[in-house]
Amino acid sequence: QLQVVESGGGLVQPGGSLTLDCAISGGSISYYGIGWFRQAPGKAREAVSWIDRDGYAEYADSVKGRFTISRNDGKNTVSLQMNSLKPEDTGVYSCAATMVGRVATPWDNQYKYWGQGTHVTVSS
Repeated sequence: QLQVVESGGGLVQPGGSLTLDCAISGGSISYYGIGWFRQAPGKAREAVSWIDRDGYAEYADSVKGRFTISRNDGKNTVSLQMNSLKPEDTGVYSCAATMVGRVATPWDNQYKYWGQGTHVTVSS
């Protein structure tokens, strides 16, 4: 059973940066597409960024040019570098893995394994 654990959340001022990490155990990350999702208070969960097994990555329009996703198959981790953070980036950020061999997509119902999430608060 694959396990997913996020870390790196916290409180940051507008314009600041944070790096979120997603650690995978119980299997090799090289077989899975990985997505980062977030859920703001009172809002539906939305895709932030997703990266396929070959490293191809895509981003939500709201974070393009500010966030960068990367994967390190040797360390079984995926990171999300977040720059120029805005108050509207506040939320619970969750990492998720697809079923083996599936492509990464922005649709949360395509992901089988989920972490507990990490809180990100952007506020002055």
